[in-house]
Amino acid sequence: MAIAIKPSYDIVLPSPHSHQAEFIECSAKRVIVRAGRRSGKTVGAATRNVRRFLAGRRQLYTTPTSEQLGKWWFEVSKALHEVVKAGIFKKNETEHYIERPGTEQRMRGKTAWNADTMRGDYADDLTFDEWQLTDEDAWLVVGAPMLLDNNGDALFIYTPPSLRSTGVSKAHDPRHAAKMFRAAQTDKSGRWAAFHFTSHDNPFIASEALSELVQDMSKQSYRQEILAEDDELQANWLVYRAWNEALYRVPRFEIPESWPIYSGHDFGAANPAALFFAQVRLPLPPGAPAYMRWNDLVAWKEYRPSGMSIPLHVQNFKDIVGRRKLEKSLGGSPQEGEIRQGYTAHGWPIEAPKLRAVNAQVDKVIGLMELNKVFVFTDLLNYFEELANCLWSPDQEGKPTDKIKDEQRYHLCACARYILSDFTPETQVNRSQTRRASWSW
Repeated sequence: MAIAIKPSYDIVLPSPHSHQAEFIECSAKRVIVRAGRRSGKTVGAATRNVRRFLAGRRQLYTTPTSEQLGKWWFEVSKALHEVVKAGIFKKNETEHYIERPGTEQRMRGKTAWNADTMRGDYADDLTFDEWQLTDEDAWLVVGAPMLLDNNGDALFIYTPPSLRSTGVSKAHDPRHAAKMFRAAQTDKSGRWAAFHFTSHDNPFIASEALSELVQDMSKQSYRQEILAEDDELQANWLVYRAWNEALYRVPRFEIPESWPIYSGHDFGAANPAALFFAQVRLPLPPGAPAYMRWNDLVAWKEYRPSGMSIPLHVQNFKDIVGRRKLEKSLGGSPQEGEIRQGYTAHGWPIEAPKLRAVNAQVDKVIGLMELNKVFVFTDLLNYFEELANCLWSPDQEGKPTDKIKDEQRYHLCACARYILSDFTPETQVNRSQTRRASWSW
């Protein structure tokens, strides 16, 4: 496909396949594309960017990986080679931008993965490639405000994340792209458009190349990365999927001094952690959700310091609790008795959890979450991030096992399972089939 530039230059762009054409030509203000690997999504983004750039619009393309940036830059540079060579546009290879001198007409690509790396630019059209790996604040904090002044457009492109991508992801919520896609699908205003296509839908990729790509993939990875399937099955990987974020992640309110306090502790010189829970008493204080019940538990304070001695930790714990009554502190593995003794000697008694096995502790926490007994304050960002990323390890077939992937990374989740596993919810079903719980130690 050629676009004429006066006086006599042609811009040569690849002819898009049908699925690329749908989002390239889409006029919705917000477009999200879920597509498989090698399906042509980055080439489609480059084509859309070049077209809109030549219409006088300012383009900003972002991706968290240099590999994707290199692919996009190759495509736009090839398309605009003749007009750059003629001096109509100026190209900067270091900063990855092409612009018309003396104007604000510019197209730039950059590696960006969070709000800080997004700052200092603006655009009429903003593109997020590999959106599933990007911190969602890149859009919420910087991207969306960037488009306000000129009523700009945004394009989000992603492939459903597999466990292989969790190590490089900057996202707080590994499913944020999937949530955005589902919201776009249900939008009736016309402001959003959602498109889905697979690697097989790209007629320009050789079947031999695709076979080479998938031969070492598990079935689960094939579903996600080739077929771009991103449904509720994804939630099966989450260890704490029973926790209802929509209802039980709540804004902070003042914890009354009459509420009993419990603390869980994870030891380590480099990465110690503590998580404090309050047990609900009635009447509820101002700001507390009306559906909180007697004996519900609220995670209200997280503690993630480093480089401190045990006496300083103890003093900080006491400052956190204040005049509230500390009922019990639990933490550590069975082998960490000496560390518990150290805290106890300095005035903060920590006991060993009754349950020794990690899975048994996790099962208790999941049971409490299934009963909707666990609330988390919205400003406990580290704990929330761990809840959103704690996944089961896959087996050779790509199915989740009962082992936690990188379990040693989840210090606050460890704190929670140490203390919460000591609670025993006794469930019963009433006539309306509503689950209730009483508590014992």
